[in-house]
Amino acid sequence: ARSKSTSYKCMPMIYGNKLENVSITGKGIINGNGQYWRPLKKEKTTEKQWKEFVRSGGVVSSDGKMWWPSKEAMNGDEYVKNLRKEKKKPLPEEFAGAREFLRSPMVVFENCNRILLDGPTFTNAPGWTLQPAQSENVVIRNVSVLNPWWGQNTDGIDINSCRNVLIYNTTVDVGDDAICVKPGKRSELRNDKTACENIIVADCIVYHGHGGFVIGSESYGGARNISVKNCTFIGTDVGLRFKSAKDRGGIVENVFVDGIQMKDIANEAILFDMVYDGNGDNDNGAERIPRFRDCTISNIVCDGASDAVLIRGIPEMAVQNIHITNMSVVSEKGIFLQDANEIELQNITLSLRSGPAFTVNDAAHIQIRNITIPKTTELFLTATGKRTTNINMLKTDGEKAKKIFEMTPEVNASSIVVQ
Repeated sequence: ARSKSTSYKCMPMIYGNKLENVSITGKGIINGNGQYWRPLKKEKTTEKQWKEFVRSGGVVSSDGKMWWPSKEAMNGDEYVKNLRKEKKKPLPEEFAGAREFLRSPMVVFENCNRILLDGPTFTNAPGWTLQPAQSENVVIRNVSVLNPWWGQNTDGIDINSCRNVLIYNTTVDVGDDAICVKPGKRSELRNDKTACENIIVADCIVYHGHGGFVIGSESYGGARNISVKNCTFIGTDVGLRFKSAKDRGGIVENVFVDGIQMKDIANEAILFDMVYDGNGDNDNGAERIPRFRDCTISNIVCDGASDAVLIRGIPEMAVQNIHITNMSVVSEKGIFLQDANEIELQNITLSLRSGPAFTVNDAAHIQIRNITIPKTTELFLTATGKRTTNINMLKTDGEKAKKIFEMTPEVNASSIVVQ
């Protein structure tokens, strides 16, 4: 295990630190044998798969819901918690008792400059698969990252506090976030205040994952200047997923998304969420309050989702200045805005099956233009919250609905303008 303060984990299978001009190329396959490390939730498997895992060895939790490759792995979480209760700074050798619980990431390059991954297939990772961290000038192209969709924490590509990153012509099929920007802290290579910047993701395909393209949940280092273009997401939990929480937040800005095709998205096609994982207490002052702002998303097609768009800030900090244009989505529910400010929604076709097309709660300065809805829509817009104000609807299909809008008593009658 290696240590930074009191955090320990097993060494990555492939690791480099403070390297320059490092590459992994060619058409080979690198297999992490993750089945010897990963736990498995019964709810994610078929009956046949579950029986095969149980027959292979390992142990099943007392409630019968989780399979572990060994008893030591199953008990590792409790072991680590008890160790940290006993000592403020446990020694590395004391963490050795949790070795089978502390899964190894597959490929990690830290504090490196000029990294190239070109050609290989990385598969069956114990945990995170590809993780450039605190590095600069990273190119990942013509790569496949393939992990079982039920694999716990098997992120595909995690860009961890890097700058000048290009990812293209890459296929990802994993059990957690697929292509993810994680601005946890500033790079040790420079002195500015932003962890992640100048990142391009283009011409990639994602088949499974908690999110097709993701920023967060760690965002306290800050991220800016990010472009995602011409990508396809099929069967992911969320399409475009931006997530953070009070104790993990930083400034995420200047994000440009264009030309995304989605199919069979389990939850939201587009999600901005500052209440990730229930939200935590902010013990780090204003520096850890998340801020999502200045994002442009255009030319989106989604055939099947639970929610078209969900934008949810927090009372302390609204999601701000988000522009979504030229979007066509087939979904169960429409667009939900809470604690959001300066949101523009334009040229959107909603083929929703239930609920209002738009739900606005404690949101302000919302521009809704050129919206098409089904003739069967019961309600176009519902507004709640005493901080809801300045909702402008222009050239919409609102009149097709049985009712254009409704509001709760705390919303001022002049807050909604229909033109």
